[in-house]
Amino acid sequence: MNKPRGAVRIEPSISGARDEKAKKEPEQKQPAKPRGAKQHKVDLKGHGESWARHHSNVCKSSLKRLLSTPMVTLMTVAVLAIALTLPGFMFSALASLKTLTQGWQGETRITLYLQASLSDEEADRFGRSLLLREDIAAIDMISSDQGMLEFKKYAGFGDVLESLDNNPLPAVIMILPKSTSAADLGIQRAAYEAMPEVEDAILDMEWLQRLEAILAVAQRSVFVLGVLLGLAVLLVVGNTIRTSIESRRDEIVVSKLVGATDAWVRRPFLYTGFWYGLMGAALAWLMIQLAWLMLETPSLELAELYRSRFELSGLGWIGTGILLVSSVMLGWLGAWLSVRRHLRDIEPR
Repeated sequence: MNKPRGAVRIEPSISGARDEKAKKEPEQKQPAKPRGAKQHKVDLKGHGESWARHHSNVCKSSLKRLLSTPMVTLMTVAVLAIALTLPGFMFSALASLKTLTQGWQGETRITLYLQASLSDEEADRFGRSLLLREDIAAIDMISSDQGMLEFKKYAGFGDVLESLDNNPLPAVIMILPKSTSAADLGIQRAAYEAMPEVEDAILDMEWLQRLEAILAVAQRSVFVLGVLLGLAVLLVVGNTIRTSIESRRDEIVVSKLVGATDAWVRRPFLYTGFWYGLMGAALAWLMIQLAWLMLETPSLELAELYRSRFELSGLGWIGTGILLVSSVMLGWLGAWLSVRRHLRDIEPR
């Protein structure tokens, strides 16, 4: 049986329709990915964190570089410590002596050595008459016999003194004046010395005034010595930094070729000077403390002989802080001067 002939209807498939539709629709362009470097904005906090991180890394690397050459570093630090120990020790010694004079200023006395011809009764009568004066706070009298007994006890010449026929020591009156003014005390001493019963009048504060004058001169001398030794520290640090700059000349040239600034190149050397100053101060403090420990026992024995409560104070917290700050500043300043002087000569060609 033959199939009927005629027009044949063909149903388009779904996939074919979709392909035709996709061809007719315009192609959608995908967004192009950005190429090249991206620009980022860094806020103030980011700048601060980066700055602190860089300084911390440079500080640590400078310390590691110093520790990598221990003998050279130790010799340089030892020279700095010796230069800092001398003025530091002398300043602390002067401070201790000043506390000694300040403690004795409130007990100024006038000692009257009476005529040897006066008997003990006459000396006692003269002492009682002095109590009537309004410028005297108290009187302590030592008779000639009492003075001889004390002299035998402390002098150690008892056998020699026993052979003497007469007591050569006069009676002594120690006066505690009410006024502590140097001018008033000088006037009182002159008035007592003019009395016929008095052989000699000695103001105990005179030796104290002489000591204060000596301490003032010593303080000026130590200041001048400290300035000179400070200049020596600057020269030592500067010469050491100059040697380090010359050994790293090629590294500095390469850094400048890639755009490093003078501040960036200068920073490691400044931290090197900082570490030199810090280590020199630590070693100087240790040497000063050892010196005070060696002097502590003899000074206590000497103070006991004079019945004084004098004690060595050492550097203390304030002195230690001054030593530390001045040493670090000298190390940093010496490094800065050396870098500022020699960095100009290193430029890439």
